[in-house]
Amino acid sequence: MKTSDFNYELPQELIAQTPIARRDASRLMVVDRETGKWEHRHFYDILEELNPGDCLILNDSRVLPARLLGQRLPGGGACEVLLLIDRGERVWECLVRPGRKMKPGAKLSFGDGELTAEVIGEVEGGNRLVRFDYEGIFLEVLDRLGKMPLPPYIKEELQDRERYQTVYSRNLGSAAAPTAGLHFTKELLQKIADKGVGIGYVTLHVGLGTFRPVKEDTIEDHEMHSEYCVIPRETADLINRTKAGGGRCICVGTTSCRTLESWAAEDGHMEPKAGWTSIYIYPGYRFKVMDGLITNFHLPESTLIMLVSAFAGREKVLAAYEEAVRKRYRFFSFGDAMFLR
Repeated sequence: MKTSDFNYELPQELIAQTPIARRDASRLMVVDRETGKWEHRHFYDILEELNPGDCLILNDSRVLPARLLGQRLPGGGACEVLLLIDRGERVWECLVRPGRKMKPGAKLSFGDGELTAEVIGEVEGGNRLVRFDYEGIFLEVLDRLGKMPLPPYIKEELQDRERYQTVYSRNLGSAAAPTAGLHFTKELLQKIADKGVGIGYVTLHVGLGTFRPVKEDTIEDHEMHSEYCVIPRETADLINRTKAGGGRCICVGTTSCRTLESWAAEDGHMEPKAGWTSIYIYPGYRFKVMDGLITNFHLPESTLIMLVSAFAGREKVLAAYEEAVRKRYRFFSFGDAMFLR
C-alpha cells in the first residue's frame, strides 16, 4: 500500500494546542467497525459502551520532563537535549539541537551548572549518546530542570504539566504521553470498575517515533522504531479470564494495543512478558487479542492511523476522519477521542 493512501486534509486550527478544562468532557466519536457508522458522544459516555465482563487495558507509563534547555561550554550558545532512552551508567540516547555543534566531545551545562553533560557518541539516525554528571538523584534533578517534551505541532506553553500525564501514570520512562488515556478521570475509572469491567495495566515507554510520519512511498518499506514494554502477570491473567468468559479486551491507545499484540499467542492467550517491541501494524494484520480500541485522532500518513485502519478498515477510518473534520473535532495529543467497537 502507498503511504499517501493514509493522507487526509486537516485544517491547522483543528490541532488542539491546550487540554480542555475537564478531561472526560472531550468529544467521543463511536465507530462501528462492521458498518462504519458513527455516533457523536462525549468521553464520559464511554461508560455506556463497556459491558460487565469486558476488560480495559491502560498504559501506565509516565512522561519524563525530558526536555533540557542549556548552554554549550565554554561560553557557547544555547542547546536543547531531549532524553529518549536510558542506556545505563548515566548515559542517555538523546535528540540534540543544534546537531551540527553537538558532536562527540561537546560539553553542556543546564541549570547554572547543577547538571552538566558531554556528548560521547553518535548512533545510527543521528541521535547522540550523552553522559550526565550531577549530585544526588537524576530524576529529582530532571524534575527541577526539565520541561515536558510536547509534540512539535503544539506551540502553546503547557501551564500544568500534569495535564500531559494520565491520572494513572506511575512508571517513568516515556518521551511522550499515551494520549488516549488523558481523557480518563479517577472518578470515571471507578464507575467503570463498579460496572464490572476489569481494569488492567501494561507499560510501554513511548518514543518519539510515534510522531514521525512515514517517509517511504510504500508503507511496507518503513522501519518501525523500538519501544520497551511490560505485561504484568495480573494483566495477562485478567485478559485470559475475560476472553474465557466471552468478554471483550478493549485497549486504551495504540501503545496498549501494540504491547498486547507483540506478545499474544496466535489464539490470543497472554503470558507475562517484558522486552523491546518494534511491531508494525498496518492493513492486512490479523489482531490476536484486541476487540476494541479507544484512541485519539492521529497524524496523516503516520503508523498510528495505519494501525487504526488495520483494525477498522482504511475507508471507514478515513470517512470517520472526514466527518470529524466537518464536525470540528479537536485533533492529536490534546484532542478528542474515538472508540472503535
